[in-house]
This record gives sequence, C-alpha cells and structure tokens, in this order.
Amino acid sequence: MSADLGTFARHACITIGLAALAIIGLALLWYASDVLLLVFTAILLAVFLRGLGELLAEHSPLSSGWALGVVISLLLLVAGLSAWLLAPAVAAQTDQLSQSLAQSFQQLGDQLRRYEWGRQILAEAPSLGALTRKADLFSRVTGLFSTTLGVLANIILVAFIGLYLAIKPELYVRGTVRLFPPAKRARMRAVFAESGETLRHWLIGRFILMVLNGVLTALGLWMLGTPLALTLGILTGLLNFIPNIGPLIAGAPAVLIAWTQSPTQALYVFLLYLVLQNIDGYVLTPLVQQRTVSLPPALTILAQLLFGILAGTLGLLLATPLAAAALVFVKRLYLEDVLGDREDAAKSES
Repeated sequence: MSADLGTFARHACITIGLAALAIIGLALLWYASDVLLLVFTAILLAVFLRGLGELLAEHSPLSSGWALGVVISLLLLVAGLSAWLLAPAVAAQTDQLSQSLAQSFQQLGDQLRRYEWGRQILAEAPSLGALTRKADLFSRVTGLFSTTLGVLANIILVAFIGLYLAIKPELYVRGTVRLFPPAKRARMRAVFAESGETLRHWLIGRFILMVLNGVLTALGLWMLGTPLALTLGILTGLLNFIPNIGPLIAGAPAVLIAWTQSPTQALYVFLLYLVLQNIDGYVLTPLVQQRTVSLPPALTILAQLLFGILAGTLGLLLATPLAAAALVFVKRLYLEDVLGDREDAAKSES
C-alpha cells in the first residue's frame, strides 16, 4: 500500500513539475514574444537571401558564398537606385497623401453631420468624430512605420542577425539540433530543412503576388485618374505581404482619397480594388501557390487573428509565415512521429 502511495506521489510530483515548467515556458514566451518575432523576422531575411544565393549558384559558376555576396550587393544597389529615383516622388506623394486623407475625413464628417443618422453615428462613436476633425490622422495611422530610434534599432538588429544566419546557416542549425537527444537529431535536422524550404517557397510566392498587386493597382488607379496612384500602388503591394487583411487596409485610403473628388470616383476605386482582389484570390494566388506553398484560407485567418491578439502588429505581419513553418512541425513531429499517422499527413500535403 505504501509503495502504491509512493508511486502515486512521485507521478503527482512529476505531473505538477511538468505543468509548472509549461506555465513558466509560456510566461517566458509571452514576455519575450517581441524578441522572438524579431528573431523570426531575421530568419525570414536569411531564408530569402540564402534562397536567392543558392538560385544564382545553381545557374552560374559561382560558389554559394560568392553568390550570396553578389545577391546582397545587387539588392543594396537596387535599393539605393530605387531610393535615388523614386524617393523624392514618393516622399512628395506621401506628404500629399497625409493631407488628402485628413481632407477626406473632414469631408466625410461634414457630410455625415447633414443627416440625423450621421450625427448619431458621430455621437455614439466619439473616436470616429475625432478622426473626422484631426488633420494629423495619417501620422497616427502610420505611426508604426515612423523612423523612431527603437524601430531603427530593430531594423539594424534584424539585418545583422539575418545576414549572419544567411552566411553560415549550418552553424546555427547544428547548434540548435544538438539541444535534442542524439537519436532525434537527424529527424530534427530534416524537419528544420523542410521548414526552411517551406519559408523560402512562401516568400517567393508572396513576393510575386506583392509585385503583381502593386503594379496592377497603380495602373488601375492611374487609368481612373485617381491622385497618388504610385504611392497607393506601393502601399498596396507592401500590405499584400499580409494575406486577406492587407489589401483591405490598403483599399481604405484609396477610396477615401477618391471620395474627395466625387462619390462616383470613390465607387470606381472601390470596384477596382474589389475586382483586383478577386483576380488575386481566384487567379493569381492559385497559380502562384501551385509552385510554392498553399495554406488553407481558414488556417491563415485563424493564425492572423491569434498572433494579432497575442503580439500586435508584428504578430499580424508574421502570422502567415509562422503558420506555414509551424504546420511543417505539426505534420512531421506530431502527426507522423507521435500519432504515427503518416498516410494522413501525406494526404494533407496533396
């Protein structure tokens, strides 16, 4: 009897200890979420640079190291030339965009105040009423993108970590794999390699869709005679990094600016974004995902909701690649290794 009690007490202590460790681990993840997301951003940058370097090495006599150096140099050159050629026009249009958005909200507020239901909306939503009166709206909306010291420090940190990871990824993979038992190291190395390949394919697909959406949006707005077509197209392309939600955010300022011209113009711009997003959702995205990574739409939205709540804007930005990488670990380490369900895991990939 005493032996049974001792065994029960030992199992209870082990269970309580594991639960405590899990709670402590979750608490550490919660408080260090910003740092972990910055590290993941650096990993994405490293995957992007390494993928381009390997692609160049495969189609040239250059070694992987030299190919990576050429890729980094070309990217810096392209960024410098783009900044030199486009920065003045984009900066001027950005300033004009700020003024146009403030004017749009002012006009919207004036029109709402003409109607009883509009005055009720403004009265019941004081924040909306404040938005229609404040001229510094754009600076508030884009405050996350301001060049503060903290943001600049994070960008430099991500750039350096990503560069070091891209130069010698095997060094860091080997060190991480050694944290696992020897019998599991080969498996973990394979899973890490597959997750890296998944992220590389996702980045390629997302980059293609960002460029296509940005170009099509800028051309469409220009054909409609909408002001600031170039800046709005760039904004749409950048925000397309966030599937589903990004295009909705990008469409709001375009419709508001068109509203300053006329309600009819605003309707045309709204229809333009609606058509382009349907083309993106039903034509471009399926074509790109055939050769890259396909994530279930419901899983993508759920990941965006979860990481957006837990980690704010940065979590929302990185939700989809995080979900793509996590899906690999769930399939390989849980479905296959824990449940032994390799057939279902293979079916879920097809």
